[in-house]
Amino acid sequence: MNRKMIFALGAVSLAAVATQANAADLAARPYTKAPPMIATVYDWSGFYIGANGGYGSSHNCWNGTAGFPVGIAEGCHDATGAVAGGQIGYRWQSSAFVFGLEAQGDWADLSGRNTSAVLGVANRTHIDAFGLFTGQVGYAWNNALLYVKGGAAVTSNQYRGIGTGGLAGAEFDGANETRWGGTVGVGFEYGFAPNWSVGLEYDHLFMGRHDVTLTANGALAPVGTFSRTDSIRQDVDLITARINYKFGGPVIAKY
Repeated sequence: MNRKMIFALGAVSLAAVATQANAADLAARPYTKAPPMIATVYDWSGFYIGANGGYGSSHNCWNGTAGFPVGIAEGCHDATGAVAGGQIGYRWQSSAFVFGLEAQGDWADLSGRNTSAVLGVANRTHIDAFGLFTGQVGYAWNNALLYVKGGAAVTSNQYRGIGTGGLAGAEFDGANETRWGGTVGVGFEYGFAPNWSVGLEYDHLFMGRHDVTLTANGALAPVGTFSRTDSIRQDVDLITARINYKFGGPVIAKY
């Protein structure tokens, strides 16, 4: 073995020893604990604003108390049609329970009529708007909310007497009325995106019985003169789809 080979083998051996020494001097790799899992929980608290639309049906029964139909039950009819409007409210959440206050206002086109027991007369009811002012109590499963509600209701009503037979189609008397009552309802809402939720709601409006005085419109008597008074009972059922936008953070972190 010549001198060059001896020097080469020595150099390789020294390099191997140096590598092992350096490896021994390196500190052990530190152990890092994995971060805890974080679950997101939907928070229903905060102000919200939204829109709604759907279908309504109002049951109306007329009974004559003064004027030409005294003491006569003139019959009942359903006034049906579309509704659309908006709502604004505030909710606060405690554990899984959700409490809220809401105001809702809707345009409506609920119309219906029936032939009265009084010969030659048909009675028509039209609701062109309504409002709800309610409190809510609900239970949330994260981003799913089931709630009940109750409070005050108001309807804007138009009542008309329409001729039949020889006077078919002619409006001979009428009245406009704003009526207050109560409401109860139930709804389901689902948070489908940050700050956004959709829902479906049913409401029943107990509007009671009111005495309504109808005046002539000139077809059979001078405009504004007394025609009759009817005791009119009214109830309303509503089914609406809703979409809401909630202000503020939609979720909270839970470890």
